[in-house]
Amino acid sequence: MVVKTVTLTKDAYDALAAMKNEGESFSEVVRRLTGSQILLSSFAGAWKGAPDSEVEKVRQFLNRSDRLSRQKLRKLVNRR
Repeated sequence: MVVKTVTLTKDAYDALAAMKNEGESFSEVVRRLTGSQILLSSFAGAWKGAPDSEVEKVRQFLNRSDRLSRQKLRKLVNRR
């Protein structure tokens, strides 16, 4: 197996290390993070034909999640 040496700044190394799962090599982290990137456009039409009631349930869930995320963000910002 051919290997390459890559130089990282300390903050970049720390960021990569934080993404590392237990037992995972740095090469595996890089492959996982740069691997299969799905285009948003691939989801176009995914809900076509879905019952309106199901679409509404998903919409409500996303709205609740968005509100919770905003609340958490406000708390984090106000801590500083």
